[in-house]
Amino acid sequence: MAGTASSVWVRESREPEQPALSRAAIVREAIAMLDAEGTEALSMRKLGARLNAGATSLYRHVASKDELMELALDEVAAEIAVPAIEGKGWRAAARETGGSFRAAALRHPWLASVLGQAGLAYLGPNLMAVSERLAALFVTAGFGDPSGAIDALLSYVIGMSITEAAWLTTVARSGETEAAFVARLLPAARQAAAGYDTLSRAYTDPPDTDPAQARDAKFAGGLEIVLDGLATRLPSGQDGA
Repeated sequence: MAGTASSVWVRESREPEQPALSRAAIVREAIAMLDAEGTEALSMRKLGARLNAGATSLYRHVASKDELMELALDEVAAEIAVPAIEGKGWRAAARETGGSFRAAALRHPWLASVLGQAGLAYLGPNLMAVSERLAALFVTAGFGDPSGAIDALLSYVIGMSITEAAWLTTVARSGETEAAFVARLLPAARQAAAGYDTLSRAYTDPPDTDPAQARDAKFAGGLEIVLDGLATRLPSGQDGA
């Protein structure tokens, strides 16, 4: 007999919630650990110690670390806003969605990199709601099948967020400000790019933009390219600002 897919979203809870150690409290503490230390540092044993409970007590509420990751993913997905298209146009709504996702991914640096690795995570109510609102956005915009538009938008946002979160983690570990870290790396970058005409021009002058502002502009510029591409798939006259 074929096995059933394992996910917290398809398994009925066998234990009643205990006020002193609820599933919600476990998930909140797990998110705090993930934000501070990353996925490798999270274990049921360490989490139990932080909650002054044994790992066995945690398993009464969450069957495995994989299920805990599904719950954590879904909890932070509630932070992703997908606005209604009415009154602003699909491009503006997609921009806001991309920016909201990026902001959540930078608050939770583990989010983007594990989004596709946690079993049936997309069955969670918050992630399902995000998916529903995205589908409604693109259907209203005029895309007959919204899945391609959703994939294009999320692939860009997730890819950029993974890179940016990794960069900010490296900066944080250096103990320097981002501006100081960039300034320290710049001479080595110039030297490495010296033999490449196009790349070397990017390192000719000291950066005159705050690194955070530069990251914002880079993300926004790339997102516009994605939206330009999506607009070509719409019937003539249906592109929104």
